Amino acid sequence: MAKVIFIAGGVMSGIGKGISTSSIGKLLKSKGYKVTAMKIDPYINVDAGTMNPVEHGEVFVTKDGGECDQDIGNYERFLNCDLAKKNYLTTGKVYSEVIKKERNLEYEGKCVEVVPDIPNEVIKRIKEAGKGFDFILVEIGGTIGEYQNLLFLEAARIMKLKNPSETLFILVSYLPILKKLGEMKTKPTQTASRKLNESGILPDFIIGRAEKPLDKPRKRKISNFCNIGEEDVISLPDAKSIYEVPLKLEKEGLGDKILKKLNLENRNSDLEGWEKFSKEPKGKEVKIGVVGKYFESGQFILIDSYISVLEAIKHATRELGYKEKIEWLSAEEFEKERPLSDLKEYDGIIVPGGFGSRGIEGKIKVIGYCRENNIPFLGLCLGMQLAIVEFSRNVCNLKKAYSAEFNPKCQEPVIALMEGQKKALKSRGFGGTMRLGEYACKLKKGSLSHKAYKKEIVFERHRHRYEVNNKYIDLLEKNDLSLAGINPDSNLVEIMELPNHPFFLGVQFHPEFKSRPEKPHPLFVKFLSAN
Repeated sequence: MAKVIFIAGGVMSGIGKGISTSSIGKLLKSKGYKVTAMKIDPYINVDAGTMNPVEHGEVFVTKDGGECDQDIGNYERFLNCDLAKKNYLTTGKVYSEVIKKERNLEYEGKCVEVVPDIPNEVIKRIKEAGKGFDFILVEIGGTIGEYQNLLFLEAARIMKLKNPSETLFILVSYLPILKKLGEMKTKPTQTASRKLNESGILPDFIIGRAEKPLDKPRKRKISNFCNIGEEDVISLPDAKSIYEVPLKLEKEGLGDKILKKLNLENRNSDLEGWEKFSKEPKGKEVKIGVVGKYFESGQFILIDSYISVLEAIKHATRELGYKEKIEWLSAEEFEKERPLSDLKEYDGIIVPGGFGSRGIEGKIKVIGYCRENNIPFLGLCLGMQLAIVEFSRNVCNLKKAYSAEFNPKCQEPVIALMEGQKKALKSRGFGGTMRLGEYACKLKKGSLSHKAYKKEIVFERHRHRYEVNNKYIDLLEKNDLSLAGINPDSNLVEIMELPNHPFFLGVQFHPEFKSRPEKPHPLFVKFLSAN
């Protein structure tokens, strides 16, 4: 069985459990071990597909079509691997499976109870996800002290009891620095550790997240009050980039300490490539505007809604030696008072995916301005569909062109509901029914996409219900729009390009999901190379 490392968070959310988990995995993988990761979310939702991005962040899609929390994307990027549906678990998924088994008499008539049947299902799934690996890192969502994740902590406790030499616990906790006092406080971490103890769990390591590095007095105090060795209190101060985190943990010797506790062979880390990538480029600065609607949360900016797009830009800029400056542009502002001429100050514009009619006309205006003024444009999923709408209206002279998603009765539905989706929508079967996961795309030779990929067939991940209406393909091509990528099985349009433009390209899929720090996505590299 794989060694299991549980990672839980204390004090508050958003302190970096997911990045800590990803970074620990990176350290162990750099030592030559086979590592995978799993996220457990305490939501009744069966998966992340029905969650609002403004509240929960991006929905990440796996190769096999799993709709997951954004941390799965971080795991894939740091571990440079493809994960699957089984690597994401929710309370809803566990309960639905246990109820299904009960209905099928798989419990042989016994009373089915929350304990032990729910924790046992969790344990079973952790073991399945860890098969074939040396380590499985299991991040438990939520914060210690919440009742929502108690059953997952109970599963972790049972695993530790049955296999004490193969299971570790890491508490990632926050140490605030009160400005008026000027002192880093350990009490919140002490409370979080005590709450974890109440679940029958003693942490093997405590990672102290703070604005500044933990000093010896703070480490000593945590050691004394949290029943942990001082050397096992790991300092993890804020970093300029998430990609510096594995290097900071390596400096603290966390990888070596984990192997020692598990009586495994210590090996030298190979982080040379990662260290090179993490350094800020010194080349020219490119200014990229991302036009969306999911980043406004009250008076705050929530970039997690488009986190994979953001990271894909970073991967590509580092490949090219550029410095990126990314700005979030509200589609609704362009519908109202903001002048489109503001777009001229950007080196490129990205219109990412999304759902719902809010901000749609603003995005269409932005796309049209980019087309007419030779501003590099990259449309992702909905961004491509709206580029088709804009082109149909203003070049093909279909003034009433629109997407059936926003007006099912529109007269010129250049974007239509996929045939296989009609039954799902009619029965309100929204969860897990979109076109999800990896599909093939055949590229037109000589196209911009073909030059970027340098291959004829590529595989990309999807998440959508609507598609380019094939009834309008002849008209689009007659007006010099190149449909450069087609799914060979369904004849679905996957890529559109505009020749004689510095860069005007839209894709039905989500290339950002496959971008990696040490292997940036070719379309993002090509997009940024247009400057």
